[in-house]
Amino acid sequence: MKLADSFADVSRFVAIRRDIHAHPELGFEEHRTSEKVAALLEEWGIEVHRGIAGTGVVGVLRRGSGSRSIGLRADMDALPLHEANEFAHKSTHAGRMHACGHDGHTTMLLAAAWHLAQQGASFDGTVNFIFQPAEEMGKAGARKMIQDGLFERFPCDAVFALHNFPVGDVGRFALNEGALMASSNTYKITLRGRGTHASMPHTGIDPVAAVVALAQALSALVPRTIASTERALLAVTQLQGSDAPNVIPDVASVGGTVRTFSIDALDRIEARLRTVAEGIAAAHECTAEVSFVRASPPVVNHPAEARFAAEVMREVVGADMVTDDFPAVMGAEDFAHMLMARPGCYAFLGNGDGDHRLDGHGPGPCIIHNTSFDFNDQIIPIGASYFVKLAERWLAVGGR
Repeated sequence: MKLADSFADVSRFVAIRRDIHAHPELGFEEHRTSEKVAALLEEWGIEVHRGIAGTGVVGVLRRGSGSRSIGLRADMDALPLHEANEFAHKSTHAGRMHACGHDGHTTMLLAAAWHLAQQGASFDGTVNFIFQPAEEMGKAGARKMIQDGLFERFPCDAVFALHNFPVGDVGRFALNEGALMASSNTYKITLRGRGTHASMPHTGIDPVAAVVALAQALSALVPRTIASTERALLAVTQLQGSDAPNVIPDVASVGGTVRTFSIDALDRIEARLRTVAEGIAAAHECTAEVSFVRASPPVVNHPAEARFAAEVMREVVGADMVTDDFPAVMGAEDFAHMLMARPGCYAFLGNGDGDHRLDGHGPGPCIIHNTSFDFNDQIIPIGASYFVKLAERWLAVGGR
């Protein structure tokens, strides 16, 4: 069964997706989006809970007397980008854009909720439809939903989520049984010296020279800390010193991002970074202040749930359209917090190369976080079918 076959007019969900795209809202500001989601769920007879972590929504659908439960999650927030597209459903809010496809994720889960509530689907247990705020920009909406009692109020034996991604064919699923996405972390190291005129460096303590040395050391830190058989990344992306060419400042800083596929690797990199910062600061007679922020842990799929998800995917699109050993990517996703709290699986769904975009799209590629991006409406019924099958198989009458 494909969801596309279960109703005559897929365009109703395309219209929902494009309406959400035209009205993007940033993290924890998704008031219109969450109310639209809640109103549709209520219209379809689903129990609705608003206000989880501020703007989060959970719909609860129960059938039979079974105690098993499943969580299906979609993210709702947009990005602070100015959309370059000019088609009819372009953003109506300057500086805000659905450039990551969360409008499509929300719509796929809504379509699945509609089908499960309205089409007499047979299952025994509870489906929790989790519409999450604030996935982007390190705002950790998933973690805040959990802190707000998500899994105590809405128990889930396992949780599942999808993200559109350029994985080849339109509608191709891609996943693995371990780390699929990296942890996301930021660091900033501030070195304090004593400012002076640039023509008399001997009268001060130069933090800029120290920062330059530190940046070079940081660029070589990963291969000296992490085995060559394990992937990790430390990028130096920010250098800040004086605002004037003839001034040695009191303070200079270096910052960037760290990505790993395990907490152990992250612990080792952070410890080494702090040691190197202190050492180079001391060598230059400066002091060091280190800020290291762990925004999101790695997305690590649970093997049993990943195998189960892959079986469902093959039912939906066929075995040749499922890549179940997809290599991990350095991008990050805060669904990682949910996978640390419950078993589950995160997967990618192929969005295509941009051929689906309407006339008037921007000049950039159809890649997420690009101002010319637009979600591919062709995959709405595919993603929705996957969610429907997940729920039906997980909560199968008589056991799965």
